[in-house]
Amino acid sequence: MSAATSFLSRRWVRLAIAIVVVAVILVLPLMLPEFANQTVARIGVFAVAVLGLNVVMGYTGQVSLGQIFFVGFGAYITAYGVENDWNIVVTFIASIVLPGVVGLLIALAAARLGGLAIAMVTIALPIVGVPLAKRLSDFTGGSQGISARFTDAPEWSGLYDDQFQLYIVILVGGIVFLLTRNLVRGKYGRAFAIVKENEAVASSMGISPYRYKVLAFTVASLIGGVSGFLYMVVVQYTSPETMSFGHSIQLLAAMVIGGAGSIVGSLLGGAYYVLAPQLTNLVDPNLTAVLQGALLLLVLFLLPGGLASLPARLRKVFRRPQHAGPSGTRPTPQQGEQQRPAAEETVLRDAAGGGTSGTDNKKEDQA
Repeated sequence: MSAATSFLSRRWVRLAIAIVVVAVILVLPLMLPEFANQTVARIGVFAVAVLGLNVVMGYTGQVSLGQIFFVGFGAYITAYGVENDWNIVVTFIASIVLPGVVGLLIALAAARLGGLAIAMVTIALPIVGVPLAKRLSDFTGGSQGISARFTDAPEWSGLYDDQFQLYIVILVGGIVFLLTRNLVRGKYGRAFAIVKENEAVASSMGISPYRYKVLAFTVASLIGGVSGFLYMVVVQYTSPETMSFGHSIQLLAAMVIGGAGSIVGSLLGGAYYVLAPQLTNLVDPNLTAVLQGALLLLVLFLLPGGLASLPARLRKVFRRPQHAGPSGTRPTPQQGEQQRPAAEETVLRDAAGGGTSGTDNKKEDQA
């Protein structure tokens, strides 16, 4: 372990770094201009959406192409609740619970499927959701969509609207990221990893692949509902286009580029989802799709683990070989290292003999 790694592993250092990061996050909205605050808020919205997709695909290995449906569903519920003067807390809970219930029902039917079958089921969600939103015009506003303005900054706060909205995204999104991190790093996360690796092994260990697939899909649906609520906090307008299949593919690409099975990768994926179209439009608006596709291929070839794996890749490239000395020659092993293989052979021989070699030696000595 290097000195830098040892220093960063200390508890008080990690705590100090966390305090600094939190302080920067809290002060940043007060320093950025309005456009920057709105951009960062949109990144937070879609980072949460990518996080939900990561739970079901990155951590559990299920193929899901319908995550954007739950984002749009949560946005519609939020808009409908605001337009009908629901309490904002009730609206928030409904925008999470109802997508979660729909996700649970779909998962109960689809989790037993695998491969292309479950992919086809999830593809149907945005394909069916768009015309359904257009037909249910009394609830959704039809093709024109529906708007809901409910996040104007209160006068007592002294904040501008963009600052207040960004603080809401930071608070709600931060809680979601923290809860998801605890989920995937605990016993459920270990079960997700085993199911992703080999379902037969998971079953032999008493882990039900079906149960954990349903759980992962439901959690992803809940997180999608949170993202839909935050979408209305920032954008304050939604339409059937919000849940289109094209956006679902872009969300999947954002997860791959950010890093599948990574909390940090979800943040990077949200940044890609928002910033990549803006940057490619600056280059050439007619080549936006081509440039984004080329960027996706470039990341897949150079960083299969996504942008989140870049630090590990750089450490691997620049790390000095441990076996080479200053002159490039292999260092001479110490006496203890020379004797270690012999000692290991003795232990293995004793283990193979059932621990009887010591007894046999004593008998020989007595003889």
